[in-house]
Amino acid sequence: MNRTLWIAVGSVFLGIVVLALKSAAYWVTGSIALLSDALESIINVAAALAALVALKISARPADDNHPFGHHKAEYLSAVLEGVLIVVAAGSILREAYFGFLDPRFPEQPLNGMLLNGGATILNAIWCVVLLRSGRALRSPALVADGKHLMSDVVTSVGVLAGFVLVPITGWPVLDPLLAGIVALNILWTGWGLMKESVGGLMDAAPPPDVVAAIRELVSTHADGALEAHDLRTRHAGRITFVEFHLVVPGSMTVAAAHEICDRIERAFAKHMDHAIVTIHVEPEDEAKHRGVVVL
Repeated sequence: MNRTLWIAVGSVFLGIVVLALKSAAYWVTGSIALLSDALESIINVAAALAALVALKISARPADDNHPFGHHKAEYLSAVLEGVLIVVAAGSILREAYFGFLDPRFPEQPLNGMLLNGGATILNAIWCVVLLRSGRALRSPALVADGKHLMSDVVTSVGVLAGFVLVPITGWPVLDPLLAGIVALNILWTGWGLMKESVGGLMDAAPPPDVVAAIRELVSTHADGALEAHDLRTRHAGRITFVEFHLVVPGSMTVAAAHEICDRIERAFAKHMDHAIVTIHVEPEDEAKHRGVVVL
């Protein structure tokens, strides 16, 4: 099992531990805000399981039915996580509404704070692991899980801060109010995850800095060619697909043109991990001269 899958397994295990701690915090306090935190942790566990399944699928090699591989499975996991977050937000808003109708002071606030605080610390540590590893491994599923967990940490800190204010201010209505704020925050997170992941499913172009790096690699390592045009690129999980037309002098032999293509492909293999490059060679009368990679 590779590193990405081990991290996904760790997310499932940690999610179960955090869910147990937050559920216990709600059980001893009866706090609607802590209930909202526990509900979000249920989504965390479900999302971690979905990410684990997606990562296993995406790790499969290309086959006759999927010649470009299974890498987009990670985006499906991230979209599912966004949908689950929206569902959780709806449940939290429902509980917050009933809490407004009948506000109550939480019981055993100190025990609730200790349990929820411990869960928040665990989440914060694992959030850093997920985001760093996900970006290093180019894994949309791990990055989505990390962003979701970051949202969870932020809202948990807010819940704990407000939990302290309820007995100090004597306003029990703060408890459902905090739950409502938690719901709105995770709704925003869910929307962001779905938007980003749908972009991957729809073959959105990589960020401008990645496209600029691709153009630079082509321009630097295509000595002997005249120009490159019709550059198209997209991400599919950790894989970057690059394709373009390479214009060479009409007198150049096939072997010489092939050597230029090999040189470009070696440069991508060295400087850009997991890039798959497709080059279509054309004679000089196909040159466009405008909107091209200048060589």
